[in-house]
Amino acid sequence: MQTTTLTGGQALVRLLANYGVDTVFGIPGVHTLELYRGLPGSGIRHVLTRHEQGASFMADGYARVSGKPGVCFIITGPGVTNAATGIGQAYADSIPMLVISSVNHTASLGKGWGCLHETQDQRSITAPITAFSAVALSAEDLPELIARAYAVFDSERPRPVHISVPLDVLSAKISRDWSNDVVRRPGRGAASTTALDEAVAKLQNAKRPMIIAGGGALNAQQALQDISTRLAAPLFTSVAGKGLLPPDAPLNAGSTLCVEPGWNLIAEADVVLAVGTEMADTDFWRERLPLNAELLRVDIDPRKFNDFYPCAVALHGDAQHTLAALLERLPSTARDASAAMAAVAALRDAVTSGHGPLQSIHQAILDRIAAELPTDAFISTDMTQLAYTGNYAFNSLAPRSWLHPTGYGTLGYGLPAGIGAKFGAPQRPGLVLVGDGGFLYTAQELATAVEELDSPLVVLLWNNDALGQIRDDMLGLDIEPIGVLPRNPDFAALGRAFGCTVNQPQSLAELQTDLRHGFKRNGVTLIELKHACAH
Repeated sequence: MQTTTLTGGQALVRLLANYGVDTVFGIPGVHTLELYRGLPGSGIRHVLTRHEQGASFMADGYARVSGKPGVCFIITGPGVTNAATGIGQAYADSIPMLVISSVNHTASLGKGWGCLHETQDQRSITAPITAFSAVALSAEDLPELIARAYAVFDSERPRPVHISVPLDVLSAKISRDWSNDVVRRPGRGAASTTALDEAVAKLQNAKRPMIIAGGGALNAQQALQDISTRLAAPLFTSVAGKGLLPPDAPLNAGSTLCVEPGWNLIAEADVVLAVGTEMADTDFWRERLPLNAELLRVDIDPRKFNDFYPCAVALHGDAQHTLAALLERLPSTARDASAAMAAVAALRDAVTSGHGPLQSIHQAILDRIAAELPTDAFISTDMTQLAYTGNYAFNSLAPRSWLHPTGYGTLGYGLPAGIGAKFGAPQRPGLVLVGDGGFLYTAQELATAVEELDSPLVVLLWNNDALGQIRDDMLGLDIEPIGVLPRNPDFAALGRAFGCTVNQPQSLAELQTDLRHGFKRNGVTLIELKHACAH
């Protein structure tokens, strides 16, 4: 039998490198030392985060801009529970993530001996928020489990995978070198011929077809544009699908299904083609979308076909392949789109004219951002009112350019996800939109950003000295506002303490200048914009 001096941890790191992993996010601990033994010489860059939640958010941001799974190294117990919020966010938004954690020695599992970092059943903590969570009870389990994880990433609805490795499995010498056992079997194809023919018949007979595209359609941009043109169908996107059509495309209805003008337009459709979207209430800001249409759904997840929006035709398959197959069957001559274009133009006008006072302030800020944002930049956003308006009112120039924690809706996402995105696309300038409340959830990750980044990352901190959305919700329900007016720190001093360049613009004109300079500066710029300065 072949002998080897590799430990399980070393071999696992080599195996990940052979799968194409180039970056891992994490914090070394006494329970992950054998993983870190494997990093030197592996070609994998380790990014030291300041909290495991930051590591999982960074892996999420990395995955959203790159399309590759984000990877974390996490310690047993508290590392896993700290990372769980980021894992849950990735699960809700269908983001591929590989979480490798340690767990206590095999002999102690489930015994309740009081070992360091012990949990009663670590796998059960992450099982509900992962595609699968498994424990490698031997080193030989690891190549099989990693292959299974990549089968999820390559073939299923992409979601996080958590693999726990006992300390004795990490440290023991392996009997066979399996670090080159890479198995990639992409399994996504087009929907069935029968379903495609049914869908084409309904689309050809439709008088007012419309399209809704989500994050599952990010690799099908050109096919979506072609189908929209041929059918003269307005194309809406979810927040995850922002940028699938150019902003000036006359059939681009944007991410407006969360406001009344969008609801009114989709209600006029007689056939709706929904592609790679779970059609959740977090996309629409209402319990149910007013659909009066036959619904055709393209999805890799068969569970979506009979959920809250049962469909007339279920197209089970990959969005890119399925839309290409639809295009082959549709007439090549485009329909007259004048009426559809007029409806989309009216929608855009109605969205802008429907802004309330707060949304008008947000729009003014977003306009200044649009004026200075480099064309290849991405924006990572937190759960903050400025981003809520931006979700439907800001035009993304391309897919994978607007990162928002839509489904799970966790505060603290914006900054670490933006940092992770910089590692997923180092050449792209980054902008983080975050409120004062969410910023303090993960502000410590500024240390990682300053330490690691040598290209532009601008953090725009919208400071209204309040948990503004919750305050407004309380007032709207006639509840006395409690716990929504915190005493904030000196954010400028905090940013300087971490080593950021700091700006505090006193007007929107100054904001625009500060943004311009920030996008030209290699490193991290923190811009604190106070609510009063945006008027």
